[in-house]
Amino acid sequence: MNTTPPIKALIIWLLSGAFLILTMVVIGGITRLTGSGLSIVEWNVISGTLPPLSEAAWQIAFNKYQQFPEFQKVNFNMTLTDFKQIFWWEYLHRLLGRLIGLVFIIPFLFFQIRRQLSGWLLKRLLFILLLGMMQGAMGWFMVRSGLVDNPHVSHYRLAAHLCLALVLISTILWTVADLRLSVAKNHPPDTGLFRFSKMLLAFLFLQIVLGAFVAGLKAGFYYNTFPLMNGELYPSVFHEILTWRNFMENGSFMQFAHRWVAILVLGLLFRFWHKSRHADLSPGTKQLIQALLLLGLLQVGLGIATLVLQVPVVLGVLHQVVAVILFSCAVLVVHQLQIAYRNLVPRVHLQEKANVIG
Repeated sequence: MNTTPPIKALIIWLLSGAFLILTMVVIGGITRLTGSGLSIVEWNVISGTLPPLSEAAWQIAFNKYQQFPEFQKVNFNMTLTDFKQIFWWEYLHRLLGRLIGLVFIIPFLFFQIRRQLSGWLLKRLLFILLLGMMQGAMGWFMVRSGLVDNPHVSHYRLAAHLCLALVLISTILWTVADLRLSVAKNHPPDTGLFRFSKMLLAFLFLQIVLGAFVAGLKAGFYYNTFPLMNGELYPSVFHEILTWRNFMENGSFMQFAHRWVAILVLGLLFRFWHKSRHADLSPGTKQLIQALLLLGLLQVGLGIATLVLQVPVVLGVLHQVVAVILFSCAVLVVHQLQIAYRNLVPRVHLQEKANVIG
């Protein structure tokens, strides 16, 4: 039995999983923006795979929904037909989550049974599976926060749910980049640029967390003007904020922070791109950095349009998805610069990994 895993098959498998997770982010954004996230009030991993298949089953599902605060306080005029419309988005979100689980688990077991996984690769894939399970649990933990007196999910849990998706996609892409080290070229390390890339990645992560807080607090509807906030540089309501918790749970402050951290990140992107032009980098790395800057410009434009147009669903979803793509691109840039920083010779490094796998 050949115990060396086919690198190409592994890459296709992992990239397919990453694409499905990105699709999950799209559907998750639609679910949130259409107010569909609390339509399924139970977490049945097996029996919940099938939707209601009869009018009686639909009525049972609707009756369960009616027992919770979102119906009683917000959607009390909702009909069964209306309920079906919000049900389907949450159902698709959960169904895709189950599919992603199978897409990762079945090939993993196949490679493991053939003894083609060991060493760093086995540990990395086990970590990815663990992250996937944590993400599923966090999704339900988030939904539960809205099945209480206040029928809105916790913005802290919403941010944690999105951040886990970021970590999951980033880990997958980092693994794919490790497997493709043989196609990289070795260049002299640029320690300053590498450190800058890590700082930029940290600020991007912070900005996405702030965006999740804005989404969870529905703060995107507070001030729909730019660059000023209804004629003010910062809202006068700030004077009423007394503690750190008030800051964390104040939608006005979160929108203010999300706006100006975006401008800061865009400035850092321009500076990073400018520094990279004079660095000895591979053509592929330079193209990634150019893509990073263009994605940053696109993301800021989408953010402003989403704000001014009062968060239309299409723009809101695009803004969320481009954030994930932007962060993923930044992760790949950091990976490429790390190769040079650690002065790795890719072919030797890949051979070492092959020896560990074998």
